[in-house]
Amino acid sequence: MKTNKILSLLLISFLTLGIISCKTSNALKGAAIGGAAGGVIGGVISGGNNTATGIIIGSAIGGSAGAIIGSEMDKQAKELEEDLKQAEVERVGEGIKVTFDSGLLFAIDKSTLNPTSKSNLDSLAKTLNKYPDTNIIIDGHTDNSGTEKHNLALSMDRSDVVTSYLKNLGVSSTRITTNGFGESLPKASNETADGRSQNRRVEIGIVANEKMKEEAKKAEGGK
Repeated sequence: MKTNKILSLLLISFLTLGIISCKTSNALKGAAIGGAAGGVIGGVISGGNNTATGIIIGSAIGGSAGAIIGSEMDKQAKELEEDLKQAEVERVGEGIKVTFDSGLLFAIDKSTLNPTSKSNLDSLAKTLNKYPDTNIIIDGHTDNSGTEKHNLALSMDRSDVVTSYLKNLGVSSTRITTNGFGESLPKASNETADGRSQNRRVEIGIVANEKMKEEAKKAEGGK
């Protein structure tokens, strides 16, 4: 019975988000996700999903404060889109997710940054340093080539390398959480070369830290 209730709430939440995404700005989505659906989705996600997307959705505060955060994230996302032409930049709830195809950063089965990756990460660090009131989640993912143990280690090595590079560019280590998920969370089928290419990736989540949340709540109270 409890499981059925949770599934029903999730269905309602996702339908609500689908309607909102068609009719509102990203800033207003921040309010809706945190207020209308974020409580349900966040509660489920917080039970075990510590991916970039899970943390972004689970950390939403909603209401007018969520809309204020969403507006700030709109600005950051726009700058990232302009600077990171080869990466995928998505606004998710009250945060941002940046996805780098691992080919942009690393050679196959390697964890050493290539010259192109450094240019991309330089641009990313510039924006992260410009907006210091955010926390950052760095997730490494692989396809299913090789052993599960090897892929888990490779994904962790890659996220560690990206983290170290950003730290060297002035991004505070206190803002960063680093994860490696190996082959466990594919975004496409591993049965095709294109699918495996999509699964080899580094995802970076950007969310409001406690300072930004508190300032947004104060601004909400002043309206």
